[in-house]
Amino acid sequence: MAITGSTGGREGWSSRTAFVLAAIGSAVGLGNLWRFPAEAGNNGGGAFVLFYILCVVLIGLPVLLAETLIGRHGQSSAPESVRRLAKESRASKHWDVLASLGVLSAFLILSFYCVVGGWVFYYVGIFFSDLVQTGITGGAFEGRDPAEIEALLPGLFGNGPLMVGLDLLFLAVTYFFVARGVSGGIEVMAVWLMPAFFFLLIGITIYGAFGGEFTESLTYLFTFEPEKLTGPVMLAALGQAFFSLSLGVAGMITYGGYVGRNVNLAGTSAIISGADTAVALLAGLCLFPIVFAAGLPANAGPGLMFQTLPHAFQSMPGGSLVGILFFIMVSVAALTSSVALLEVPTSWMIEKFKLTRIVSSALVALGALALGSLAALSFNMLADFRPLGFIPLFAETNFFDTLDGVTAKLFMPIAAILTCIFVGWIADQKLIDSENGLSGGLHLFWRFLVRWACPLALAAITIVGIFPDLFA
Repeated sequence: MAITGSTGGREGWSSRTAFVLAAIGSAVGLGNLWRFPAEAGNNGGGAFVLFYILCVVLIGLPVLLAETLIGRHGQSSAPESVRRLAKESRASKHWDVLASLGVLSAFLILSFYCVVGGWVFYYVGIFFSDLVQTGITGGAFEGRDPAEIEALLPGLFGNGPLMVGLDLLFLAVTYFFVARGVSGGIEVMAVWLMPAFFFLLIGITIYGAFGGEFTESLTYLFTFEPEKLTGPVMLAALGQAFFSLSLGVAGMITYGGYVGRNVNLAGTSAIISGADTAVALLAGLCLFPIVFAAGLPANAGPGLMFQTLPHAFQSMPGGSLVGILFFIMVSVAALTSSVALLEVPTSWMIEKFKLTRIVSSALVALGALALGSLAALSFNMLADFRPLGFIPLFAETNFFDTLDGVTAKLFMPIAAILTCIFVGWIADQKLIDSENGLSGGLHLFWRFLVRWACPLALAAITIVGIFPDLFA
């Protein structure tokens, strides 16, 4: 059901609230709950966090608004929306490359993202089994050696069939929601699961505040020490702000195509980016008190969620219950993002090939499963396979890391740079002005950011991605 008369007869969001929740779900994912705490831990805490917030406001939010207004104006799949705006602006239709690159990125990310989603499902099962054995009040993994707990993830990596099966399970759940449509599937999921996600996140954060080292975590995350604000830290914060909002994958262009004309995009984009940032900060306040209370290091990197945290739950009252609730919460965040990733190429296939939604989403899901299976097996049976070994940047990366690297270091930032150039310099500014919901000084400031600050910042992310030792 579309907002009456607002999406040209296309299926769309039933309300502004539904769009906001779906868009927040698209942005909020493993990047907030997994990558942000790991990046904060590896980059000195407060200096990273404060610069990250600044980057969200000055870089992330302007690009988010630029992507959304393209979709709302075009009322189509991402590439077609760009083509329509380009045609009305008397510009080349080939600017659709920015959206096509985003669609490809969404598909590639979906293929390995569901592998990581499978890890989350695995830990839900592990903690459920432990909860049955130890009860609600007991600590997690009672009687088990810490080394044994930390070995759970490597043990999973070594089991190829299980990795592929978990990938299939996570992808199947993602497909279920997308195949049901925008209002009947994606919106229903967002309206029900996003409030549940926030309830769990706030609840576990309160638990950590009373049962963990909350004051130490606040100090760690929000104490600004100027000497720690180095070039690499600033670039890491900039990159986190960009990836956290899921920019460069045509997601917000696609979701914007379902938005009615009665929605103010500037205010809505601010809500989305604000909620995404709040989730990232809450994730830090959720994880670090538990980690610090257990006397474990904050700079555990990617292993923070899957190795350090399960170990920390061992020493906490009700650790098994909190553990399963935590990973259920992470599952919800991962699903809302994977649904958005699947919707991007599905929307394109529906429009390009005139296929039904069920068939289009199934074909995309099958393609993602094929690539995802190779990504899952790259931790075991295909560990020595280097798909792009002839390129120095990817000479030592397995299939999983190659998919991640190609999208994060090349496709996503390039697509975002092209978006800024297209919206800031190429598209008819009267059309842009009619869509962005800004006026006066804010409008001029946004245009300056999109034209100058955002492309330069995104270029820095691209250069560092290609030449990682340049600013080390």
